[in-house]
Amino acid sequence: MEEDLEFLGNIKRTVLVVDDEEINRVILGGILEDHYNVLFAENGEQALEIMESQGPLISLVLLDLMMPIMDGFEVIELMRVNVILKEIPIIVLTSEESAEIESLQKGAADFIKKPYDMPEKILARVKRIIALYENRKLIQSTERDELTGLLTKSYFFEYAAMQNKFHPERRMHALAVNMKHFHLYNELYGISSGESALRSLALGLTRYTEEKGGFACRSEGDNFYLYVPEQDSYEGLVETLYATFKKDPDVYTARIRVGVNCEDLEEEDNLEMFFERARMASTTIEENASETIAYYNSEMREKQLFEEKMIRDIANGIINDEIKVIYQPKYDITGEKPVLKGAEALVRWEHPEYGTIYPDSFISLFEENGMIQVLDTHVWRLAAQQVKEWKDRFGRSIPISVNVSRIDIQYEGLVSSLCSIAEESGIDYRDLHLEITESAYSDDTEKLIHIVEELRNKGFVIEMDDFGSGYSSLSMIATIPIDILKADMSFIMNMAESEKGLHMMELVIDIARFLKVPIIAEGVETKEQLDILKEKGCQMIQGYYFSKPVPSGEFEQFIKEG
Repeated sequence: MEEDLEFLGNIKRTVLVVDDEEINRVILGGILEDHYNVLFAENGEQALEIMESQGPLISLVLLDLMMPIMDGFEVIELMRVNVILKEIPIIVLTSEESAEIESLQKGAADFIKKPYDMPEKILARVKRIIALYENRKLIQSTERDELTGLLTKSYFFEYAAMQNKFHPERRMHALAVNMKHFHLYNELYGISSGESALRSLALGLTRYTEEKGGFACRSEGDNFYLYVPEQDSYEGLVETLYATFKKDPDVYTARIRVGVNCEDLEEEDNLEMFFERARMASTTIEENASETIAYYNSEMREKQLFEEKMIRDIANGIINDEIKVIYQPKYDITGEKPVLKGAEALVRWEHPEYGTIYPDSFISLFEENGMIQVLDTHVWRLAAQQVKEWKDRFGRSIPISVNVSRIDIQYEGLVSSLCSIAEESGIDYRDLHLEITESAYSDDTEKLIHIVEELRNKGFVIEMDDFGSGYSSLSMIATIPIDILKADMSFIMNMAESEKGLHMMELVIDIARFLKVPIIAEGVETKEQLDILKEKGCQMIQGYYFSKPVPSGEFEQFIKEG
């Protein structure tokens, strides 16, 4: 290990110079070339191509800000969202003080002022930044997990990289190990026993790697990674772990699951992603299933590649108008004839490669990585503009319901953002109905109630969506500020099939009556369902009985008929 570090410490670092003016590249090259391997790029786009091909071999980027095709600020932003490139330090080349401040705020490590008239100063700054980042990386990588004594995640990946570099002939497998229902284990037996279980699991992993070779780390929580030489079977690992559990008197019934990635590590693969695939395999094991080991396969890979592409493409999808909003009508059924009362905005992605993509393929993904806030804001804006357009054309307001996710609730600027959208579109706040799922109320009730009350005071209408699918207690429902209750679709589906299903729907309608709010039944498909709901006192419905979700042009026919 020490020899490896000494070797790495003596190698000649690589510096990438990015500047569109040839004279500047020549000057910087002359200053640096005796001390560093120097690469050159004429613009940001070319620089990213070089960085993606060279990856971790680049120790520093000297980046001009004002360039054609792609400027320095764009390069910084793209580097910071790339798993590999975000680790490369950047020194900005500029003559503008305001640009210096902005670049530092965006993540640059330092700046060098133009013109380049002090070579010693440039060399000193380059040396200092490279040393600073390498030392920080080394410090992070030499830490051990305090609870288990295993390698930390950062050191684990440093060690794995060295393993691959100095022993490329050795075929290695990536494993992810975690405990089933660990959060429930903590609740049942206490945090102290939970920590004992994690220590025992770590001890079992250590014994296994001592026997088979390789090494292990605690990734986070109850998740562990192993990098071991190829094995024909991993049943021995499972046996070792359970045997270790049995010897610990402080560990109760603990169950594990193991994900294995047997694929060859390709040059373009990122090590973290390589192990993430093993973790992904482990999550395919059903919570109550008897299986303990799952192997990463091509189906999982296709799903992962699809999701990665969704994440990369969403920004362009919004810019290129690929995100389409369609509308499903809502009807008041309290009178003799149903009357159009509003619409729900639903999203479709007309992807240039995959065609029409439905929200169940990307909504949960964007909720996980935070992109849902960007998507929702775009949909809110389109819906508000549609309300305005219909009001101008038909002389009446058609309120549109839009989704507000639990992630949106955490956004500090939510209220001001919605207000701005309504004001910019020239519509009343009450014409935007905000659908918040029942499960979101359970996440952080106190904060959500505060946000919802603020939105209601502004004039927005609040709908509790999917009521009955979450876990809210009746006492909690009584305190939640809402204007409309929207029954989960499953109640409608079960209503006509059994007496029990019908009684459940009656109960939901009674709850809405108790709260003194109207109720919307979603997913109504038949005349029989409509008649039952009307008889039981349901005020509004939506579903395929009236119409599937349609583009705004087709929706206008419902307005004209009204």
